[in-house]
Amino acid sequence: MLCYFHSSLFLQPLKIHKPLTIVCSTQPKPPPRKRPTVDGQRPAFRNRKNYGASRRSIQKTLKQEQVTFTTPIPDDPIVGIIGGGMAGLACALYLEKRGVRSTVFDTGVHGLGGRMGTRIVDPQPLIFDHAAQFFTASDPQFAGLVQGWLEQGLVREWQGTIGELEVGGHFVPLPSSPPRYIGVNGMRPIADSLLSQTRMINVERPCWISKLEPFNGMWHLSENGKPCGKFDAIVIAHNGKCANRLLGSSGLPLIAGQMKRLELSSIWALLAAFEDPLQIPGEGAFPFEGAFVRGVDSISWMANNTKKLQGSHSNGPHCWTFLSTTAYAKRNKVPQENIPNATAEKVKAAMLLGVEEALGLPKGSLQKPFYTRIQLWGAALPTNTPGIPCIFDPLGRAGICGDWLLGSNLESAALSGISLANHMADYFQSSGGRPEEFAVGLRNEFQPLRGHDIGQFPGLESQTQTQMPTQQSYQLAT
Repeated sequence: MLCYFHSSLFLQPLKIHKPLTIVCSTQPKPPPRKRPTVDGQRPAFRNRKNYGASRRSIQKTLKQEQVTFTTPIPDDPIVGIIGGGMAGLACALYLEKRGVRSTVFDTGVHGLGGRMGTRIVDPQPLIFDHAAQFFTASDPQFAGLVQGWLEQGLVREWQGTIGELEVGGHFVPLPSSPPRYIGVNGMRPIADSLLSQTRMINVERPCWISKLEPFNGMWHLSENGKPCGKFDAIVIAHNGKCANRLLGSSGLPLIAGQMKRLELSSIWALLAAFEDPLQIPGEGAFPFEGAFVRGVDSISWMANNTKKLQGSHSNGPHCWTFLSTTAYAKRNKVPQENIPNATAEKVKAAMLLGVEEALGLPKGSLQKPFYTRIQLWGAALPTNTPGIPCIFDPLGRAGICGDWLLGSNLESAALSGISLANHMADYFQSSGGRPEEFAVGLRNEFQPLRGHDIGQFPGLESQTQTQMPTQQSYQLAT
């Protein structure tokens, strides 16, 4: 059974089976011949005649062997965090609370946040939350974090009507409890503001870390051959094919093995702006600002961003976000970095047709949007989970955090990052001794995670079956 962890996130130590290892140490060993040095020190590895001090030779063997660091942990360690979504940002924040420095590497061109994405199109401007739509807070620790955001004016409660929309235009509102929260100016500004008051966190973006190399007792990170710094420990705070490639030759076989077991589904997002309000036949005022769509092949969620973010005061265009079902996205999946024009047009047409079906409009009667943009989230939702807040390999001094470790939502992402930060800080305080006591999640079994196409929400028990019957934290995760 999947276990959901509250504010006291208990981490059960796992016994580490001794794999074949590479030992990264600054303790000198007499070499058989003169070898290159780094920072005046020679790295010592087991089976030196095979590996020596060459990074290239090390790289060739990491696919099969576990890196083991034996160098002492410094009094002022620094952590490299790869991924600037909620999990990575929460990890950085709570490492700072424990006095640990970090650098966050993120690929975002427009800002931090990962799937906390908000797109603003000038000159109108048009504004769309094109990934996470809202979130709730059930865990006391996360609720405390949200309360701080409320006090800073970063978030507010979404008072708009949300419900279920059956094909044909039949709408049923959902209860307003628990409270639903949104970013005051969209979701991305929350992420961009999280680190604004920090002093021990450095942010590098846009930066796509392409290689991890253990050398001379530290992790050396690089982007396409360009050095990006060296760190006493690393955190992987993203997932999908890129993370698998990054870990595939890193010397972290247990970490890489768990990441590869993760299964992810895709979702198409269609952003569309209309001059006039959408209509449901037979209705007076439009009955909702957001709706889970049922019975339509291509649409699982629709929301009016203009009403959500600007309320009834806006007289401008109506900006809508439509999210596809995972089944539709699977049948129409392409490389998200290079979507063919023909596929984009096909998906856009099918999703707009789905909107017509959901609203009960005659075919071809939906008004034509004057702005559209299509995007594929290739790694949107996890379909399985180990049900543990974080994964940590003390031998390689590397950890993983992310929403998929606990479920599928923004709260899970934050709790995972917080948990890993505290666990790593405890490990640093132990001076790295007794590593077997700090290994977590390296061999946990994965369990299926079932839920709505766009996440898991309170009040959707009729359509949502999960492995967490005692903790109903069904929240949006895209």
